Amino acid sequence: MKFTRLFRASLFAGCTLVAAPPALAEHSTTPQTREDPLTDTIIVTASRSGREAIASDAVAAPRQIALPADAAAIAARVAGGDIFGNGALSGQLSYRGLAGERVLGRVNGQRFATGGPNAMDPPMHYAPSILVERIDVARGVAPVAEGPSLGGAINAQLAEAQFTNSASLTPQLRAASQYRSVDNSYAAGGLAALANDTWRVGLIASREEGEDYRFPGGRAVGTLFERNLYGIHAGYRMGAGELFLEYRRSETGPSGNPPFALDMVYFDTDFVQGGFRGELAEDVSFNLRLGHVAVRHLMDNQTLRQPAAAPAQARATFADADTMTAEAALRFGKPTRYVEVGADAEIHDRFVTITNPFNPAFFIDSQPNVTAERLGAYVQARGGLGVVEFEAGARVDRTQQSAGIPQLGAAVPMGPRTLANQFIASGREAADTTFDAVLRAWLPGDVLTPRVTLARKSRVPSVLERFAWLPTEASFGLADGNIYVGNQALRPEVAYIAEAGFDFSNDWLTVRPTIFYRRVEDFIQGTPFDDTPGVINSVVEMVAAANGDPTPLKFRNTSAELYGADMDFVIRPVAQVELAGTASFVRGQRRDIADDLYRIPPANLRVSATWATDRLALGAELFAAANQPKVSRTNDEERGEGFAVVGLFARYAFTEALALEAGVENLFDELYAPHLAGRSRVGASDVPLLERLPGPGRGVWTRLTARF
Repeated sequence: MKFTRLFRASLFAGCTLVAAPPALAEHSTTPQTREDPLTDTIIVTASRSGREAIASDAVAAPRQIALPADAAAIAARVAGGDIFGNGALSGQLSYRGLAGERVLGRVNGQRFATGGPNAMDPPMHYAPSILVERIDVARGVAPVAEGPSLGGAINAQLAEAQFTNSASLTPQLRAASQYRSVDNSYAAGGLAALANDTWRVGLIASREEGEDYRFPGGRAVGTLFERNLYGIHAGYRMGAGELFLEYRRSETGPSGNPPFALDMVYFDTDFVQGGFRGELAEDVSFNLRLGHVAVRHLMDNQTLRQPAAAPAQARATFADADTMTAEAALRFGKPTRYVEVGADAEIHDRFVTITNPFNPAFFIDSQPNVTAERLGAYVQARGGLGVVEFEAGARVDRTQQSAGIPQLGAAVPMGPRTLANQFIASGREAADTTFDAVLRAWLPGDVLTPRVTLARKSRVPSVLERFAWLPTEASFGLADGNIYVGNQALRPEVAYIAEAGFDFSNDWLTVRPTIFYRRVEDFIQGTPFDDTPGVINSVVEMVAAANGDPTPLKFRNTSAELYGADMDFVIRPVAQVELAGTASFVRGQRRDIADDLYRIPPANLRVSATWATDRLALGAELFAAANQPKVSRTNDEERGEGFAVVGLFARYAFTEALALEAGVENLFDELYAPHLAGRSRVGASDVPLLERLPGPGRGVWTRLTARF
């Protein structure tokens, strides 16, 4: 791993796709101007000839619903989106059937490793919805400039100060606050800044807190949450470029995770990044980004879990994760005709120790000094062949991973000790070289834009999938109750992708359907540990059985495919009336055996109707999901039941700077459980043990937004 030692002192960053401007201009904010950073509207890009309309979807906090604490629930509103419901602050975006590390996640353009071994803090955990300015979701396939990922990419942009056109320093103030009755929660946050045409300096802060939420039949105990975030950022304009620097601190207090064996006690996380972005000369631009993220985490089954585990089964797990990133990109040409070359590097260091707070002699390093180091380079070009526009790119990445020697306390029994010794005697190192290529082409038109995408994308196995020597439920958020063990022989996943669709837009209709097919070779899946499931004839099965599961799963390479269709649409039948929504369908199945993939979302439809004047808007929204009979037998997945929920919303603008919003969620108090919701492990809850967490019941919400 010699190459990474050179980058620990000097890191470099690359350029990412800019999101498209939204279709609805009256509520819009382009990524360039960001005039309305706290708008609560879902933004869908219009059909246009620019690269951005083909490349990405932009999503802002939606007006139609109470802002969820979890920003992943906002991103899930895009066509093809859904959410793994693992807790109020732990949701993962499911995009066209892929989730977790298969979907690249960033905040303010910064990549980082999550701290929790079970992904209690996926990327959107660090993007409080009350501060989110927009969420950019790459449509279908992430361009190679955004870094390696198997499928799409998501970036949450928080509110920040903007340069002005004057030499005088001007204050910029933005604030939002919300109350939600179903969980008696509140959220408040905002931006205070000073800026002129050369300098910008801003402060952001937010506070969120909520209780266990209500559903028809009681309360989902263990779903309370609290989180603070604060930070400072600055920029200095140098000609056509900018030097920028930012620091944020995220502090999550005791928060419940009912689908997991443990709950959050804290996540204390520091983000710092800086660099340069802009033009060096005419038609020559340069982007540089250096970053560091430090996560410190504790989870246990004592602080919030009801009832708390008995002393012998008490656990408190400490986890640290540090990420250093560097990206650099040099672009020659204009926005619609260019060649870009870039390179990026990531260094992840993790350490996880399981303890018993009642027994100092019990501790196990389940992830000891686990390191992943990646160096990548790419070339990407934008051009045209006759009337056809295209964007094409290719990248290569070299990833090296290693694990240290686990330490165990004197009270740890013989089974884990045997497994630890076997792990120590193993190689504990891996290296992979992966190749990605993406070709996106479209035929721009004033009304109709046909488009097609072909891609080869890859994902290196995570350090958890490779080096999980101790059988535990850690699975990066699958939350299926199974016990998993790693596999050092894993090969990288490789996906071959084809997509086709069109964007159609006229004065009264915008519609953007897409069909897609994704074949994944060496798909990493938990499979039965050996050929005799349920027969305890190995140390792994013995340890797993002692932890409550005599049929552990081992991560192995399999073969899979995902295919489907999705679309978003906006209909404007008459002035002041708008119908908008999404429809999504995805099918995921194994190709090596007759089984379906785990946690594949059911077909769903979202439709909102809005009547609006200059000051007042009234509307309703329907979200409906079909049954999901196609479930994974390997993961003991149960079928999902269909449901439909209705909400009402309203908005009144006192001035251009001040607005009041309110609504009713789950108007008919429907009892439902989303198919992707995790299963409750809380014994003292009104949700039966191991049943899917139900959706929130009927409640009201109100939100006040201000911008000066």
